[in-house]
Amino acid sequence: MTDRKGASDAGGLPLDDRISRALTGAAVGDALGGPVEGYSPEQILERHGGRVHGIVGPWFEDWRTARPIAPYHKGDGHITDDTLLTHALIRVYEKVRDHLDAYAAAEHLVPELTAEPHWIPELETEAILLQRVFLAEKWLVARLHYGHVDPREAGSGNIVNCGAAMYMAPVGLVNAGNPAGAYAEALDIAGAHQSSYGREAAGVFAAGVAAACTPGATPSSVVETCLSLAKDGTRSAIEAVCEVAARHGDFESALVPLREAITPFDTVGPDYRAPGLGARRPSRLHAIEELPIALGMLLVGAGDYRHTVLGSVNYGRDCDSIATMSGAIAGALGAEVPTEWAKPVAESSRIDLSAPAVSLARVAREIFERDTERRRAHEAMFTSLLDRA
Repeated sequence: MTDRKGASDAGGLPLDDRISRALTGAAVGDALGGPVEGYSPEQILERHGGRVHGIVGPWFEDWRTARPIAPYHKGDGHITDDTLLTHALIRVYEKVRDHLDAYAAAEHLVPELTAEPHWIPELETEAILLQRVFLAEKWLVARLHYGHVDPREAGSGNIVNCGAAMYMAPVGLVNAGNPAGAYAEALDIAGAHQSSYGREAAGVFAAGVAAACTPGATPSSVVETCLSLAKDGTRSAIEAVCEVAARHGDFESALVPLREAITPFDTVGPDYRAPGLGARRPSRLHAIEELPIALGMLLVGAGDYRHTVLGSVNYGRDCDSIATMSGAIAGALGAEVPTEWAKPVAESSRIDLSAPAVSLARVAREIFERDTERRRAHEAMFTSLLDRA
């Protein structure tokens, strides 16, 4: 697989900049996709009189009552639960200051959901994160806090969706340049939240972010790394979608073909808001839709942030998570996030997009130093064992 054009030439970009662009890229993609989440490309086209090319307002003016199950102010630059959970995971890294696992999710991520209030843009108030996250994320609290389930197994029984994958960018950034390490760490963390192909997607997404941080990386090399690690239906879905994506250089022409490519692997079905009876159940044959489409749009956009994320947004369906993932990888590759999007997202959402990146970069360095010490200790021990042979 070769890149046709425009892949980011950011080989010399330092880690701090990659982390900043990846996290900002994820948050902006999330905010752009939020107001059109759950709708088809045709519905988006009709509602907005054309494709979405930036920040737009809510789908419904009466957003508080239009969908009682989700009384959220999506739009106007508001981040959603994807970014809220991404930043929560960064705060867990700040506490642990080392690699994370399922027990860290139980001991630190669950309190992030239930303890300290944060400004929730879509609720326009301060609240605990538990009051905003979807039912599949509330599962963490029900199973780990109230059910006292083994954290490594707590994800079993939850619906299989992108809930764990959507906030795993920090894992890839902490393991920058080490996709296999990112994959393993994300799988461990996600075991507390998801199972089956939902958990697999978390590992592959983290690996993709880690691969994007490698000097000289391109959209195609990221996809190839993801394929080298992905298993079962997730691998097959990425392969099918990206084979189609490689034929397109414009997201408008790619929207229908990419949906057709993912359809055999997607359990949700054609009506995103009315999934079938077989939806979101464990399977070795299926995959979540969001990650393969995000990687496909990365290829279509050739790593350019604007093209990649707008393709993800206009794809519809779970497009805030798709744009979160594609935006994170594009940013990690070195693509610049447009200031005309990042600034109003930060202002409207009342979040500091810079502080989490600065903090995570500091933690990543500390973890790398620990990893180096551990590796040297292992080398010395193993060498001493060989000498005795």
